[in-house]
Amino acid sequence: MDQARLRITVRCFAAVREALGTDRLELDLAAGTTLATLRRELAQGTPALLRLPLAFAVNRTYAREDTVLRDGDEVAFIPPISGGSGAGEGTGDEDAAGAQALYRFDLTDAPIDPRRFERECRTDRDGALVTFAGVTRDHNDGRAVKLLRYEAYPEMAQKVMCELFEEAIKRFPITRARVVHRLGEVPIGEASVVVVVASPHRGPAFEACRFLMDRLKNEVPIWKQELLADDGGERWVGELPRQGG
Repeated sequence: MDQARLRITVRCFAAVREALGTDRLELDLAAGTTLATLRRELAQGTPALLRLPLAFAVNRTYAREDTVLRDGDEVAFIPPISGGSGAGEGTGDEDAAGAQALYRFDLTDAPIDPRRFERECRTDRDGALVTFAGVTRDHNDGRAVKLLRYEAYPEMAQKVMCELFEEAIKRFPITRARVVHRLGEVPIGEASVVVVVASPHRGPAFEACRFLMDRLKNEVPIWKQELLADDGGERWVGELPRQGG
């Protein structure tokens, strides 16, 4: 390839996918192109891209818009993720199979059974087992909701969640944790996400469970779309990711 050119892949999700009409682009760009420049170039054919609030990721790590791209990079435009204010694959950095089993994140298309993950986490060494389940409610922001739809950037979601587990282990004396997020349609009253944490004591279990849930909602690239009642249409909801909670 000409040294003045570089080849990148752009992954498109949620509102970005809808604006561009595709979930993946393979692009040939000039050397020195930044994320901001790439956005402007794509917006020449899709002006809506400039109106969307976006964060950016390069090679599955959040990046500033002035980041200069390199040949072979995988770029993702990250629209507001599902949280805001409110069988997965490995991350590529599993130190040991045992660690992966003790602290594990999964994405699933099936209904979530919290009891199953409690059984996986609990040991006779633990005096506390804390479970949080986030379920679909029938309203939001003054509108009636029929169901939710979720999608994710799976490879980056795994990477970010692994980093959150590592931080949780440093902060709290916990022994195991399981986080499961459902994708696709989630009806009213069913769980979209479950977090289970085991610890010898209740304080760290409560604190770690909240930490993992809050940081997941703030940072992990998972998108939520509401299907509104009374033919109200669909809308993506959430806020841009906030690193560090």
